[in-house]
Amino acid sequence: MLDIIGLSEIDVYVYDAFAGTGSMNLAEIRRRTGLPRQRLMRVLRELAEKGLLTKLPGPAETYSAVRPEIALEAMIRRKEQELASARLIADRLRDRYQATSGERPVDLIEVIHGNTLIAERADQLLRSAEQEVDFVDKPPYAQTPSVLHPAERDLLGRGVRFRGVYERSALELHDLSSDLEAGLALGEEARVVTSAPLKMIVVDQRIGLVPLRSDLPDVGTALVIHQCALLDALSAVFTFLWQSGLPLHLPGPDELTGVAATDDARLLALLTTGLPDRSIAKQLGMSYRTFQRRLRDLMTSLGATTRFQAGLQVATRGWVTLPGTQPAHEEEDVIERAGSPSPRP
Repeated sequence: MLDIIGLSEIDVYVYDAFAGTGSMNLAEIRRRTGLPRQRLMRVLRELAEKGLLTKLPGPAETYSAVRPEIALEAMIRRKEQELASARLIADRLRDRYQATSGERPVDLIEVIHGNTLIAERADQLLRSAEQEVDFVDKPPYAQTPSVLHPAERDLLGRGVRFRGVYERSALELHDLSSDLEAGLALGEEARVVTSAPLKMIVVDQRIGLVPLRSDLPDVGTALVIHQCALLDALSAVFTFLWQSGLPLHLPGPDELTGVAATDDARLLALLTTGLPDRSIAKQLGMSYRTFQRRLRDLMTSLGATTRFQAGLQVATRGWVTLPGTQPAHEEEDVIERAGSPSPRP
């Protein structure tokens, strides 16, 4: 943990050995740490250079520790000053790039080759988010989804808004509990569409990432798109898909009454997405026969004889979230983002 200020685990171990002692000579330090002489001498020298130990005068190799509220605080302040200087340089470079962006069309689009580089660039873009991340999720993937992306987990914890549109086929490739449910529980807003024309990530309406091709089994090549009309068009496509998608909502036990909460909530949520029955059974970790029995029991508890009736009952009881009507001013905003003038009444 303290490696951020330049202290390794062995540095901390040796420094900690001085706790409760006034000073120690080399032999005493060796007895307390069990380290070989040569390695211990190197660590002691480095700790003295970093200001955590003081070598006392005299013929014997004797050291005393500088109290952590003095030594460590000084190291932390130095690191804070370095970070502040780095921030000033980063801000200056960002302003420089923004001031010159658009001078050449080639500056507006980056081409990234290879799944590893694409995954790294996607992580970098996500972690640069300050307000909102919009994404469309569909195969293929640079990295096979298994758990919630660490960047999304961190950003949701910091209050960054995540809105995701999932193509129905993508839901079969994500793990229900460790990925989808984990994101929704942290605040991700998700909707499902039958088919999406392309996958994308748009960060703070200022930069986006999109595969060059969506009809291949491998991502291979992706485009990073900076602020321009093409990025506006991507945002408009996302907004259209978001408006037309069905909300993916996994209600908690307190939202359900009269139903076996956890498993039935999952089953209902996945049914509303239109996933095939066998895919739902797989996501729920049950056999197809068990799924059919659970579905029949659920329909009986709802007093429904058809799935349509069950859907009406579920919607009436508020167990699933229905898409709201989009305000007119937001529809105009979609057109403006695409670079077209707003329609006149």
